[in-house]
Amino acid sequence: MGIKKNEKIGERCALQDILGVIGGKWSMSIIYALFSGKKRFSELERLVPNINTRMLVKELKNMEANGIVTREVFATVPPTVEYTLTTKGEKLEPIINELYKWGLAYVN
Repeated sequence: MGIKKNEKIGERCALQDILGVIGGKWSMSIIYALFSGKKRFSELERLVPNINTRMLVKELKNMEANGIVTREVFATVPPTVEYTLTTKGEKLEPIINELYKWGLAYVN
């Protein structure tokens, strides 16, 4: 009985860790926007409805720190910054697509 309880606690901790990486209010929308390829910061602002610049920066930094996106800065004036999903981030595509389908069927 104790083993099952400990396993469930471990599962909950793992889920909390996962949500810490991709569970931000805007994270999945940003990741979804990057499925089609590299995007500049301004493109992401346009593609993610209702996100403000501060939140986009925060979410991108979190995802970069967790290995979901890479950030590439080009020495232009003004600087150009592009974001791309890492291999780890690309692995989220089928999962997020399934969540999207579930949402269409059951949310609202």
